[in-house]
Amino acid sequence: MSSSRTASSRPPARRRRPEWAGRNYTLLTGAAVVTNLGSHGALIASAYAVMEAGGSTGDVGLVAAARTLPLVLFLLIGGAIADRLPRHRVMVAANALNCLSQAVFAFLVLTGEPRLWQMMLLTALCGTGTAFFNPAAEGMLLSTVSGEHANRAFALFRMAMNGAGIGGAALGGAMIAALGPGWVLAVDAVAFAVAGALRAFLDVAPTRDRAPGGGMLADLREGWVEVRTRPWLWSIVLQFSVVVAVVGAAEAVYGPLVARDRLGGPAPWGLALACFGVGTIAGAVLMMAWKPRRLLLTGTLCVFPLALPSAGLAVPLPVWSLCAVMFASGAAIEVFGVNWMTTLHQEIPEEKFSRVSAYDWFGSVSMLPLATALAGPAESAFGRTQALWGCATLVVLATALVLVIPDVRRLTRRATPPITSPSPSADAGLATDRSRPGADKSSPAADTSSPAGV
Repeated sequence: MSSSRTASSRPPARRRRPEWAGRNYTLLTGAAVVTNLGSHGALIASAYAVMEAGGSTGDVGLVAAARTLPLVLFLLIGGAIADRLPRHRVMVAANALNCLSQAVFAFLVLTGEPRLWQMMLLTALCGTGTAFFNPAAEGMLLSTVSGEHANRAFALFRMAMNGAGIGGAALGGAMIAALGPGWVLAVDAVAFAVAGALRAFLDVAPTRDRAPGGGMLADLREGWVEVRTRPWLWSIVLQFSVVVAVVGAAEAVYGPLVARDRLGGPAPWGLALACFGVGTIAGAVLMMAWKPRRLLLTGTLCVFPLALPSAGLAVPLPVWSLCAVMFASGAAIEVFGVNWMTTLHQEIPEEKFSRVSAYDWFGSVSMLPLATALAGPAESAFGRTQALWGCATLVVLATALVLVIPDVRRLTRRATPPITSPSPSADAGLATDRSRPGADKSSPAADTSSPAGV
């Protein structure tokens, strides 16, 4: 009797996670943390592996391009497949490909001098896996949370990913110095294996079956209709095709050169990049509590600070001022990222989400290889300082032009996202807040689409 009274009088066990963070969300977040810990170190390790094999700076660029090119080529196909097949199976298969390619890369580095073509082929396989993984992963994550918890869930997910990325880069750098790049690549292969195993345990029973379409091309056309008929979506995708390209060129090409010539070497640039990562975590913490009503207006205004790093390198600012600029831009882009994911969750039908996500990713990264390739000729033609000011100016112009689109300014947060595909002839899939009193503040969901994967 007394023992039963004692048991009944005990307070209920405290939950270790929020109510909205179900099993699938927890598994997806845990797997993302594992892969980011491995992959951020592996990106550094692959460059050092090329240099230790006697490769030049151009060879490092070729290996990096070998990763990006298949990402651009296969993203749309990956999105269509993720909307036709169970998304968790696509994710696990992509993780298996990444695990295999990184394991072979590690073996070649640890046992001898890998050849350039071998490293390019293996990084291309890794980029191919990423192209199939990303659209499926975003669609899977968005299906695990309800509309009222989406903002907080996406902020926590991105905070965990960014934190793991910072830790992975720091750990990878230390391991390269102590053990060499081969072991970092091996750790990345193990991380992909662990993440794939976690994703294999996802419970897909609650997921609605998606009826197969009329074929791959028909699926891609249907996804394109979703994008084309949503002005807020295609305009932001176009914006980020410019923003990602020029920011990538500034940070991947000009940043290290400015650090070498004006800031005292690679360590200050590494510190600035770390401050950007810390800024993304700060932005995610902010978005855990802040739910702005004008989702895309708030997010787009936070893209303007991405011009600051290029401007800071053009001056160039002292190291600590540059770190402050990088922190601010990291926080700002994270605010955009959470608002963007929330918008997609609210506006895009679940059964078409991976295809829309693929067009989003494709548009955002399509110009990046070209921009990095042209960074050197632009410096020769105009000078490094003028090229950096040009990068900053293009970010500002592309972002200002997006604000001309009425849907970007008017789209507002809804309590419950639509769950069915709307009519292509509808106007703009938005909940609008017209300035005159008494205006209808919600319009029916329409066949529109969404933008830029940052």
